[in-house]
Amino acid sequence: MPELPEVETIVRALREGGRNGIPLPGRVVQQAHLYWQRTLAAPAPEDFYRRLPGQGVDTIYRRGKYICIQLNQDTLLLHLRMSGDLWVAARDAARQPAAHDRAAITFTDGTTLVFNDPRKFGRIWLVNDPQTVLNGLGPEPLDETFTPQEFHRRLTSHHSRLKALLLNQSFLAGMGNIYSDEALHQAGLHPAQPANRLSFEHAERLLAAIRSVLNEGIRANGASIDWVYRGGDFQNKFRVYRRSSEPCLRCNTPIARLQIGQRGTHYCPSCQPLMPSG
Repeated sequence: MPELPEVETIVRALREGGRNGIPLPGRVVQQAHLYWQRTLAAPAPEDFYRRLPGQGVDTIYRRGKYICIQLNQDTLLLHLRMSGDLWVAARDAARQPAAHDRAAITFTDGTTLVFNDPRKFGRIWLVNDPQTVLNGLGPEPLDETFTPQEFHRRLTSHHSRLKALLLNQSFLAGMGNIYSDEALHQAGLHPAQPANRLSFEHAERLLAAIRSVLNEGIRANGASIDWVYRGGDFQNKFRVYRRSSEPCLRCNTPIARLQIGQRGTHYCPSCQPLMPSG
């Protein structure tokens, strides 16, 4: 948390305005502040402070769960991890860092981009080539060039359980606990099913379900389920996630919970039967 829909919502707000924020493209960096230096993964802080001023924001996009701010020369990459969030504050000369602010970038018009992260897991990179950080990511699930045939090929090359594989960012970029549970339920597939046993029909159905729940999450501005990310509505549309012992909305069977890869996993035992091996 945040996952692909939450990150996409933040990216669109930074790019176009939203979440009570101000669009960043066209603004020029005046200075940067690191309130907790370990938030910066690269480069060294002195290089960060030296390289950022004077660079303008060209565009902002998402890759997996990374927020990518393309500047005139460099790219600023941010990963929110468990508890990070970003917002844009208007000019306020008296503004002091709030609790859990880890970094801030001030633009020449006084606008400030603030990175807040209570658990301190989030990271920032300033790089010449974003692929030095992003190179290991798998395909984007919403990329129209990513075909069911390619998805099936990738699935059947792994013996991993489906839920664990969907959470693997080198397999598929952007998926997390919420949307994996919801997609597997929509596709009628057990989260512990070995991936290499899926037919092409299963793979096609799962990819369609992944795209459906991600797009629904984006339309709802993501899910707000705790104190970390606010402003989304997808939590009101959960069919299995965090609904242990509640009736399945499809068949009324109580939703079950198990652990896969140390992650709590929610599914319907009736709608998502484990297929026999062999």
